[in-house]
Amino acid sequence: METASQTTRRADAPAGGWTAQIDDMVAGRWVNPETGKPASVPYERIVIEESLDGAEADLVASLKLGEKFTVVADADTWDAMGSRIAKSLKSLGPVDTVILDHPHADMAHVEMMKDKLKHSEAIVAVGSGTVNDLCKFVTGLDGRRYCVFGTAGSMNGYTSSTASITLESGLKVSLPSHTPAGFFVDLGVSAAAPKHLAAAGFADCLVRSVAQVDWWLSHRLFGTLYKTVPYTIQEHDERELNARAGLLPKGDVSAQGYLYRVLTLCGLGISFTGMSNHGSMGEHQISHYIDCFAGDLHKGTLHGQQVGAGVLTMGRLQQQMLASDKPPVIKQTRIDRDGMAKRMGAEVAAQCFAEIQPKIFDEKGAAELNAKLEALWPELRQELLAFIIPIDEMSRLLAAAEGPMTGRDLGLPSEFYREAVVHCREMRNRYSFLDLAADAGILEEFAADEV
Repeated sequence: METASQTTRRADAPAGGWTAQIDDMVAGRWVNPETGKPASVPYERIVIEESLDGAEADLVASLKLGEKFTVVADADTWDAMGSRIAKSLKSLGPVDTVILDHPHADMAHVEMMKDKLKHSEAIVAVGSGTVNDLCKFVTGLDGRRYCVFGTAGSMNGYTSSTASITLESGLKVSLPSHTPAGFFVDLGVSAAAPKHLAAAGFADCLVRSVAQVDWWLSHRLFGTLYKTVPYTIQEHDERELNARAGLLPKGDVSAQGYLYRVLTLCGLGISFTGMSNHGSMGEHQISHYIDCFAGDLHKGTLHGQQVGAGVLTMGRLQQQMLASDKPPVIKQTRIDRDGMAKRMGAEVAAQCFAEIQPKIFDEKGAAELNAKLEALWPELRQELLAFIIPIDEMSRLLAAAEGPMTGRDLGLPSEFYREAVVHCREMRNRYSFLDLAADAGILEEFAADEV
């Protein structure tokens, strides 16, 4: 079978095809600019093509996963591509199917999937976030290799080595797992998917600006790990994708190609950092709070849709604070533990409070941080401004992709969305402008204008 870089491609695809640069990473030929040494990612095949029709069995066979196959899908992804894949795999051996009914990536479904897949040899996931996370996490528990066919560019988790799973307590976390042996994309299938899925994936890409600002802030103030490579590998494709944002709702295959390139490269960034901070900071905390605590207020919106609203909220907060040439002045961190327990439940609140201890400052710690801010702010402010996409431009891009832009657009009451903005920082130990604004006493006032 021809490689992705050898097959015919659209005129506006990157030179080398839709997996240009990605092929080099998989093959171990790519040189990490931070180290000057060749680096690889834990994949055997990544194939992104305009069509994979007729190639499914060859792609799976190349991985040598086994001789008995189990195709895992939900009702929608079965119709979109799963049935086609199952039919193709019959040329290789026996094929079982697991079709999930409105699945959730939680521990209850993990246990159910462990039982359903306990005798499975070669597992082939067909779908995006939930289907992939469940198959990834369950196979990761015992080291079984699996592959995934993406059916929509709705999130960047296809190529990450973590799985987003909701614990029994109700807390949604990113758990260490493993990567699929193969990741395969039929752009025509994704172009035909409901347009809100691509809008969600685009929002997950738009994160770059606000996450980079938060991550660099944390690095400069506290010396936390920061690497540029996750950004440099996707810089060109980010521009190409943004230029095509308005084509995503129209099912344009070229726009889908660049969407998948950015999603894939962002996920691969975890291979070089060991963490997801480059694409998950304050904006993701807002989304996680919605997932965990909205309850009946949650309308079933996608992770990426929620992240999109969070991106614009974080953009407004960051740019408001960076507009001043004087640094914010913080006070002792104040956390309402009784309020946390009321909002989150006692068990989750205790877990979260233990998690955020490193970013809780007493009077002495606040004074030391203020001194550092005073010394660093002129330089730090210019460094952070260089990462920013202006809020008006981010709003224009997300609107062009037809993604939700506010909590209200997500179907959430404004009161709850404001609660998420104010209190999501209490969920995990990643320091962002949410923490800086809260300790400076301005977060609640800012959130009062968010809807």
